[in-house]
Amino acid sequence: MSMSTAAAPQRVAIDAAVRHLVQNYSPKGSRIGWLMMASILVEAWDLYSIAFVLIFIKEQYNPGALELGLAAAGTQGGALVGALIGGWLSDKIGRRWMFLGTMTMFVVLALVQAFVPNMTWLIVIRFLLGVPLGSDISTGYTYIMESMAKGEREVMGNRWQFMFAVGEVLTIGVIVIFLLMEINHETLWRVTLGLGAVPALIILLLRHDVPETAVWLVQRGRFKEAKAVARHMYNDDLKMLPDQDVVIPAPSTRAFIADLRKDPIRWRATVYGWIACFAQASEFSTFAFYLPVMFAMVGVSSLLGNNLVTMALFAFAAISGWVGPLLTPKIGHRGISIAGFGIVLVSLLIAAAALYTDHKYILPFAAAGMLWGHYWDASNCMTIPTMVARPQYRGTASGFAYMFVKLPSFLAIFLFPSLFAAIGQANATLFVAIFPLIGLLAAIFILPEVYGYEHD
Repeated sequence: MSMSTAAAPQRVAIDAAVRHLVQNYSPKGSRIGWLMMASILVEAWDLYSIAFVLIFIKEQYNPGALELGLAAAGTQGGALVGALIGGWLSDKIGRRWMFLGTMTMFVVLALVQAFVPNMTWLIVIRFLLGVPLGSDISTGYTYIMESMAKGEREVMGNRWQFMFAVGEVLTIGVIVIFLLMEINHETLWRVTLGLGAVPALIILLLRHDVPETAVWLVQRGRFKEAKAVARHMYNDDLKMLPDQDVVIPAPSTRAFIADLRKDPIRWRATVYGWIACFAQASEFSTFAFYLPVMFAMVGVSSLLGNNLVTMALFAFAAISGWVGPLLTPKIGHRGISIAGFGIVLVSLLIAAAALYTDHKYILPFAAAGMLWGHYWDASNCMTIPTMVARPQYRGTASGFAYMFVKLPSFLAIFLFPSLFAAIGQANATLFVAIFPLIGLLAAIFILPEVYGYEHD
């Protein structure tokens, strides 16, 4: 049966089934939420391990500045492509095939990068590696928003920064152990990069039996499978749906923006999400470059010392990443965003003042404050656009939002070092404060409160 003139009854049934699923999810979805969040550990490992082993890669291959920058930023560039393609494919072919495919690709590519013969191949493989990483984040967020109850799904979605912090601490911890063992430097960087395949393989095995979301199956007219999934997941037969499948045209990606514009609340929330994604990624990517310089200024000069201090900072940030989502039900998305961007802005202004006045002992405290606030303001920038999108565009919405995370992350690696060198440490720190200011103003004047949001 086609969804043309005879589709009205099925369309009514589809809308009723989606509304029913959104309003009556089972708590069993929390396990799936953690399983989707776990993939962020993999991304954190890959994104941050390269930063700590670049010194050894440079020692071996003696690359130019451009090659070194591309090796570091390659995954970010690939993730930018993956976010767009992955979100779109998630809506087209389903959430399950995408999250299984992305983890499979990552396992293979993570292992391959450990055996690259030169810098050119390392750059190529790391770019390709970013594609499944970007795809998996957008697919994972889509799955969470379609598998958990309102309120619960938002708390889970906001935990991505906590998972990033855990991944960063684990990555640094392993590298510290390798340094203490005095492992050969080439072996150290190859093993470190290749180890990312281990958690990816574990996640792939755990995800193998996770079903497609009932919401996506309903939207695609695959009613028999939708009923089976709902029966298994929620003990619900979805009796409002017919027992026969129907053919439904795939949603048009071009209609995504037009659909958002129809609802001022969804439009404003999504625009805020894009701005917040860009602002938080910009503040972090630039400030992360600044951290090693700051450590050197306060007397931390050894490679091991830098790693230990960084690990302590991110352990502190992990606490913030855990606390922020728990506060979201109490103060809402606007509250956590305003507080987060406000804390980062104040912290960066204090850091800039400390540099201008040569009070360097203040810098570690300003860095800790900046990270605490960052892990709040970044917590919901992916959750909000994915949550408010209609189910047929949810993958596209998530991927589009993640693009605004990866674009500044990619650019900052190339642009900020030059700016840092050109205008100096204090001025560069003051410049970075522009990003949390933009995020703060967007949270105050653009973001409507959408905690517990439901579609009409």
